[in-house]
Amino acid sequence: MTFKNILLEKKDGVGKITINRPPLNVLNIESIEEINAALAELKTDDAVKVVAITAAGNRAFSAGVEVKDHIGDKLPKMVDVFEKLFISLIEVDKPTVAIVNGLALGGGCEIIIGCDMAIASDKATIGQPEIKLGVYPPAACVLLPRIIGWKKAFEIILSGESMDAREAERIGLVNKAVPDAELEKEADEFLKRLTSLSGLALVQTRRAIYRAFDLELRKALEVIGADSIAQMAGANAVEGLTAFVEKRKPIWLR
Repeated sequence: MTFKNILLEKKDGVGKITINRPPLNVLNIESIEEINAALAELKTDDAVKVVAITAAGNRAFSAGVEVKDHIGDKLPKMVDVFEKLFISLIEVDKPTVAIVNGLALGGGCEIIIGCDMAIASDKATIGQPEIKLGVYPPAACVLLPRIIGWKKAFEIILSGESMDAREAERIGLVNKAVPDAELEKEADEFLKRLTSLSGLALVQTRRAIYRAFDLELRKALEVIGADSIAQMAGANAVEGLTAFVEKRKPIWLR
């Protein structure tokens, strides 16, 4: 597929999607469809262990979704493709990392929320201002309370106020806020740490976390415990455990 609004790069086990609609990388229906298509492609590529989402330029990760796509005949289509984006982020079956290089508002903030992890420049401004337009952010309403808790989620969504990257780190919305000049270096090092691990173990562990979240506590312990027995009997896990005992680096089968 030829992309007009994003860039897709695969290198050293990382599939990187770059939102490429400067200066503010505002998302429209077409660009969201392209991100969904890129995620579908990365899902089936066994050479890709980790998915990263970032943006072009140095002003904005994404200032949100095009307001005109929220009005009239475009609204149902926009809601549909945007909902699919968050399903795609889960179903890509690989760890997802948002690399936040600037302003992240509305749908841009929701992409951060939808990724498993996030690293942000300390110049980033992050928030959900939709309430000020008389609407609410659907993905944030579903996912944000799960990530940072009810009280803070209510505050962010109902106030519509933005926060800086350090505050986003403090409340657990991003994993790490770093000096802007060091963002690329810090992100690359973080991604390298992930890609040095077994791709199969990353997939299996991520599945376990998502699966457990949807289950009652006792059932989750039972199900994930049984799954872990099956995982540890696999050749990849045996190699990892054996390498530890033998004090050598594992040679991952996948």
